[in-house]
Formats: sequence, structure tokens, C-alpha cells
Amino acid sequence: MKTYGYIRVSSNDQNEDRQLVAMQELKIPSRQIYTDKQSGKDFDRPEYKKLIEQLVSGDLLYIKSIDRLGRNYAEIQNQWRILTKEKGVDIVVIDMALLDTRLNKDLMGTFIADIAATLWKMERGIYEIPHMAR
Repeated sequence: MKTYGYIRVSSNDQNEDRQLVAMQELKIPSRQIYTDKQSGKDFDRPEYKKLIEQLVSGDLLYIKSIDRLGRNYAEIQNQWRILTKEKGVDIVVIDMALLDTRLNKDLMGTFIADIAATLWKMERGIYEIPHMAR
């Protein structure tokens, strides 16, 4: 089992130091930290692709926050499924203790990821809670 970190900022102008410090505090070897400096609108990112190629069943992936993984809700769900179900990788979202698949191996982990993504969308104003019919 290896431990990896994934860091993403949206542009070369943004600073990834906060995320890098979090990975270093977890003692993740620098050669196992992958960093992309581009939009999270999709997963067509060079370092993310390299990371996915390296990950094998039993590995552990840390990300600082769910929005560092991506910006597209459906894509985040799909990648989460690929990583956890198909590849057998555990994921820990540092800023959200509930998103730790080591603790939630069953459907609850997926459910919690869905809730986190929905909260993220609400926070960004791209999701509205449906009003009940009157």
C-alpha cells in the first residue's frame, strides 16, 4: 500500500502551498504528490492521469477538499466510483472527516460523498433546494 496526494489549483497564478503543506504534514513522499494547475471542469489533467495510472488496490489517496478533485458534480461522482469501486483505492478528504473511505467501505461512503458534493454546489450557488408543492 502506498499513500498519494493530489493537489489542484485552477491556474498558474494560484498558489498550491496550503494543499502542499497539508500533504507534507501527512508525511506523503514528494514523488507521490501529483499537482495540476488547471481548471477542475473535467478530469483531462496530465498529473491526474499519471496518478490514476499509479494507483492500485489498497492505496490511499489524500485530497485537501472535495473541490480540489473537481468542479463537475457528475464527474466527481464518476471518479469517486472508479477510484473506490473499480480500483479499490481509499480516499480521504482532509477538510471533511466524514469523507474517509477507510471508515465507510459500504454505500454510506458513496452517500456521504453525494452529500458533500451537494453541499459544495449549494455553497457555490449552483444548486437550489427544490420547494415542496403547495
